Amino acid sequence: MIRVEVKPELLRWARERAAIETSALTHRFPRLPAWERGDVRPTLSQLESFAKATHTPIGFLFLAVPPVEQVPIPDFRTVGNVHLERPSPDLLDTVYICQQRQEWYRDFMRSEREDPLRFVGSANLESNVESAAASIRSALGFDVDERRQTPTWTEALRRFIENADELGVLVMVSGVVGSNNRRKLDPEEFRGFALSDPLAPLVFINGADTKAAQMFTLAHELAHIWLGQSALSDSGPVSSPSHQVEIWCNRVAAELLVPLAVLRDEYRAGTELAVELQRLARWFKVSTLVILRRLHDLGGLTREQLWQAYSGEMARLMALPKGEGGNFYSTLTTRVSKRFARALVASTLEGQTLHLDALRLLGFSKLSTFHELGHSLGVA
Repeated sequence: MIRVEVKPELLRWARERAAIETSALTHRFPRLPAWERGDVRPTLSQLESFAKATHTPIGFLFLAVPPVEQVPIPDFRTVGNVHLERPSPDLLDTVYICQQRQEWYRDFMRSEREDPLRFVGSANLESNVESAAASIRSALGFDVDERRQTPTWTEALRRFIENADELGVLVMVSGVVGSNNRRKLDPEEFRGFALSDPLAPLVFINGADTKAAQMFTLAHELAHIWLGQSALSDSGPVSSPSHQVEIWCNRVAAELLVPLAVLRDEYRAGTELAVELQRLARWFKVSTLVILRRLHDLGGLTREQLWQAYSGEMARLMALPKGEGGNFYSTLTTRVSKRFARALVASTLEGQTLHLDALRLLGFSKLSTFHELGHSLGVA
């Protein structure tokens, strides 16, 4: 039986990094406490299982000291304006997966001799917020009148995602790492991120978050794309970010979803707040949280009234179901972007991409599933 030399501090680091209860890991690896004390060394097979259980690249466990991991894009997440230092394996793996998909799609676009997308990087922090929001709204074909005619704001979110995807932005929405339903993403850690690129801009939305939050996250990350800047964010409609980039993106997102000039004409100041919130949310097809933010911007709510109403709305929204559900193939294209999935399937069927690579990027292993996806997209 081959036992391997591994430093106890590396095992403790991997356990803490994975944020898994010690009792749960000890139940699976009864000798873990002894490994961490250095009394006993694990076998290679045990170490491989431990690495898999903690979502740790096994090579890390042979380092001299624990590595310092950082998100490979600008990280603007804070709690109480204090920067969050340690990203989880789930967050890191999600970013890495999206970077791999973006890299493939960028190469695909180059092979198709496509021109760079003009809207990527078309704004800067000096750009007028109203003008930037109008530019995004116009490019998406996502005006207020069209949204008002959709039956629900959930349907408006679906249209919002589809319009962005059709424009050329790879929009991926998932509440799990890849296709592993056992690795659920934590919306408390991050809400979304943007990977800017002139040929393959990508936005990821944490699907474990409330549907209400997802609408604002998409608008916020699109603002990052317009700036031409990649970023990891956790900003919400009423958050108070400290970084200038996040402040600008939040303001653009709010104006994109609820133009202040339109709200000013529509707002009924004498109506009970709870009633007016629901009416305006239905009118604009956005969440009540966005309406609260805009009423504050309009001067209809003080900061204290805003936070009081926000707490009540968050409690109500968190009680609503958040599951992705639905048809497997439509859910899959939401997770990986319909634009990306269609391009990848077509390229693979034409012999330009290996089936093995396509399955890896899509996150499943069965070839039959790949062909069914192709049929659902009208590509096969």
